[in-house]
Amino acid sequence: MTAVEKFVAVVAAAGIGSRMKSSVAKQYLTIGNQTVIEHTLDALLSHHQIQRIVVVLHPQDTIFKSLKVSQNPLIETVTGGIQRVDSVLSGLLHCLTEPIVNTNSWILVHDAARPCVTHAELDDLFASINTCDGAILAVPVTDTIKRAFSNKNSPIAEIEETVERTQLWQAQTPQFFPLKKLINAIELAQHNNIDITDEASAMEHIKASVKLIEGRSTNIKITRSCDLALAAFYLTNDTFTNNNKNN
Repeated sequence: MTAVEKFVAVVAAAGIGSRMKSSVAKQYLTIGNQTVIEHTLDALLSHHQIQRIVVVLHPQDTIFKSLKVSQNPLIETVTGGIQRVDSVLSGLLHCLTEPIVNTNSWILVHDAARPCVTHAELDDLFASINTCDGAILAVPVTDTIKRAFSNKNSPIAEIEETVERTQLWQAQTPQFFPLKKLINAIELAQHNNIDITDEASAMEHIKASVKLIEGRSTNIKITRSCDLALAAFYLTNDTFTNNNKNN
């Protein structure tokens, strides 16, 4: 029987969640009896192919260590940087010190504020290994998309044009790439002052072949307060919970 490949996940949790208008970072808001990040880590830890998780925290984070999940022996923490890309890079570099990681290892990068990822989506990502230079979860854009005139001084935007949506996808996480290649891509992009908004954008900069794997619209990112109620609905839905229990 062929051995099942195991992976390390990097979870970006160094953000402060300014758009939530909350005194607590969004990953520490609660859904039911757990914080958002606990739900996220539970989803990853319960997948049989994830062997270790590196959680990247804000330098002034004092909350994570108070959570029960922080004592899990499969979890390590590192300090993040100013931007998300800096934090992710910090986590990736730490992965190089993991005994189970080698130069050919692939790595999973996920946002702490996406607690509703399913095992089925993780399976689809892992199945893409060695068929491309990497893969990300994404959903096709279905709404009409408007481009606005740039006016940072106004709270109300004005439409400049309607954007053709046929080939547009909304990127999600997790994103799945070879560790060394992703580190090199991020470092090169930073050297060239390229704006990196997700791991795929760094790989695009080096002309890598990155697959779009259709995920679920339920894999939402907690950004605004109304997202909490929607995430709570998904996390208590029988279809969702059964998916992550039966993996």
